[in-house]
Amino acid sequence: MAAWLRRGAAAPDYDPAFGDHELADSCQDLLMGRWAGARDLLEKSAGDWDRRAHCVKQLADAAAGSRTADLWAASEPRRPDAAVLRAETEVMRMFAAARSGSIPDAAVLDRAAWLCHRAADLAPDDPSPWVSLLALGRLYPEGHQSMKHWWQEVQNRDPQHREGHHQAMRYLSARWHGSHGAALNFAWDGALYAPDGSPLAVLPLVARAEHFRHRSETEGDNALFLNRHWDEAGVRNDLRSALDRWIAHRTTPGAQDVADLNYLAHGLVHSGMTERVGEVFELLDNRATTVPWSFTGDPEATFVKWRDRTRSSH
Repeated sequence: MAAWLRRGAAAPDYDPAFGDHELADSCQDLLMGRWAGARDLLEKSAGDWDRRAHCVKQLADAAAGSRTADLWAASEPRRPDAAVLRAETEVMRMFAAARSGSIPDAAVLDRAAWLCHRAADLAPDDPSPWVSLLALGRLYPEGHQSMKHWWQEVQNRDPQHREGHHQAMRYLSARWHGSHGAALNFAWDGALYAPDGSPLAVLPLVARAEHFRHRSETEGDNALFLNRHWDEAGVRNDLRSALDRWIAHRTTPGAQDVADLNYLAHGLVHSGMTERVGEVFELLDNRATTVPWSFTGDPEATFVKWRDRTRSSH
């Protein structure tokens, strides 16, 4: 029995490292100005592109508010891992500036892109710098003309790269430089060509959740038919496909499965397929993410409500 079941109605576990204790410790070290843990972690993750993508993203998020990643890169200018983290950290800073209302201009974005290209030169087998570029491309007002090339570079290194697919799909969404149709078609293709057991089966649900968020933000509560967003037959088909092609064949947990399982649980409860959500909450074991639950109400209250309904039905 899961520990949270034995404890009773515990608060959800919001751990951005998703249970990776070495990653959590390395993030804490970066906050304190130490990079040795990040150096050791990234060295060990080389070749495991799934875990590496998760580590790079979380480490960069921890490093974005300080100069630790910059100092490491300056201290070891030829170390590939230092350059990879430095580049992603700069991309994180660009998004933080955009969220604060200070949209970086093209020259500043180009400087971040240069850091990504330099990391790619130092780490030629690593898809991470190209994924950083896919994310950065969203911030250019008219998009970026090299997106197809950057996407191909990711594909050349890891055709099933989870984070790369998510970043490319977001670029194609209506919120950024495309449309819901473009993002959903991309997500369907990614899910279709992924092998059984791949979390890319969830990508269409991420595209649908992002579209719901975009419509809520731009059209408000009066958005036409928004309350029926999760009632479409296509949504249920995507949910069944994720259950049948990912959950039924899931053997080795992925580094970001907690995020994907939350998207799956969210889609199941909002589409009314609650008879299938129990197995997903069991896999989650009380590990929650704010997104996508925040798109449709209070994230913690909604997660707890459905978690406890699932528990009471067993």
